[in-house]
Amino acid sequence: MNKNVLITGGTGFIGKHLTRMLLDKGYTVSILTRSPKPNTEGITYYVWDVSSQSMDEEAVLHADYIIHLAGENIAEKRWTTKRKTEIIDSRTQSAELIYTVLKKHNKNSEAFVSASGIGVYGALNGEGICTENTLPGNDFVGITCQKWEQSADLIAGLGIRTVKIRTGLVLGKNEGVLKKLNFVFKTGFGSALGSGKQYMPWIHISDLCAIYLEAIKNKNMIGAYNATINDSTTNSSFSRLLAKEYGYFIWLPNVPAFVLRLVMGEMASIVLTGRRVSSDKIKSLGFRFKFKNLKRALIDCIK
Repeated sequence: MNKNVLITGGTGFIGKHLTRMLLDKGYTVSILTRSPKPNTEGITYYVWDVSSQSMDEEAVLHADYIIHLAGENIAEKRWTTKRKTEIIDSRTQSAELIYTVLKKHNKNSEAFVSASGIGVYGALNGEGICTENTLPGNDFVGITCQKWEQSADLIAGLGIRTVKIRTGLVLGKNEGVLKKLNFVFKTGFGSALGSGKQYMPWIHISDLCAIYLEAIKNKNMIGAYNATINDSTTNSSFSRLLAKEYGYFIWLPNVPAFVLRLVMGEMASIVLTGRRVSSDKIKSLGFRFKFKNLKRALIDCIK
């Protein structure tokens, strides 16, 4: 009988790609959604409502593995006090609901794999390289990721192998970070942001999904793992290469930091700061990235 993987956030960018990969590898997939959807070949949909802490518990009981991707898009809207609460609660309360069902039924899933972000290390600018042992940051994104991971640790407390994937900027075909950049760069008006010196650790969507697959298969994977390429890409070098792939050299000056702060508010810290991040831990398990070269990754996503 094929193993079943339950995915929260399964209808999002990463979830859709991951679902296809799992089906191709012979798994069946269950997806938790807020509204009923008809089942398709290999995919079963279950309804949940995180705000009321209710769900079709059969989704958890049927699952051999659980992958937790659910969470409000951190870069979609300005960070008002209300929006910050929504961002954190969408990540933590959803994990807590799964924890409650697992504990209630004494369900021993083979693994729980939770998304997280390299933002856990805080809004940094500098040459230091963050590893999984680097202390977390105390800014909003850092605190959000810490709480996200702490909710996953509840499930680890049940004796279930728990993995936390700290993800960099995800590249996909007009998806992820490129969804916001492609239109501007395609029309010839691309430019770097702020100083342009901020680091931009990135990962191709196919490599990210492969890491999630490794996390459910590899029983030696426990705890936090950085999922990103450490090639010292900065915002300037990323912008120049993206413009080049669209056939031109950047001619506009960098977008000033104060303009970004006026437009984006506190959220501007996402694009004005960065950090170098090591992926040595995941590679030490034998994982090999397919896309290690940014130019090759961009070509795959654009063409």
